[in-house]
Amino acid sequence: MTQIDFYLIASASHGENSAYGRTDGAGDAKDVTVCKLANKAYRLGHRIYILTANEEESRRLDRLLWTFNAGSFVPHALHSGEMDAALPVLIGHQEPPTGFEDVLISLVTQVPDCVSRFRRVAEVVADGDEDKQRARERFRFYRDRGYPLQTHNL
Repeated sequence: MTQIDFYLIASASHGENSAYGRTDGAGDAKDVTVCKLANKAYRLGHRIYILTANEEESRRLDRLLWTFNAGSFVPHALHSGEMDAALPVLIGHQEPPTGFEDVLISLVTQVPDCVSRFRRVAEVVADGDEDKQRARERFRFYRDRGYPLQTHNL
């Protein structure tokens, strides 16, 4: 059964840079947390699909994965078709391609339809009230269906 991990970002981690309020193009704490999770999972040999809400979020994470840590290299691409399946990390706002069933990092507000096909799902939650409320709804969904849950306070 799919293991669900919630990663809660404390307000002190991101100060004024809320998960949705950045306009300067720089990665905020939620984006950086996603990059760190992807980097760690990649280093452990996992295949990762980062599910975003839209193309803009996908492109922002694509850029940040190249720059978030000067010492890391996470081979990745934006999900665009059949050739994507050879890469260890894909970022997209559509259904993950066949071959990605290991780790899902979900940044969408609803439980993804594909969640049960993954071994692990990481839900990254910013400190804002709206993000927390939606995360609580997803948590209840997972709990009510018997998914093993774990919470990590960052």
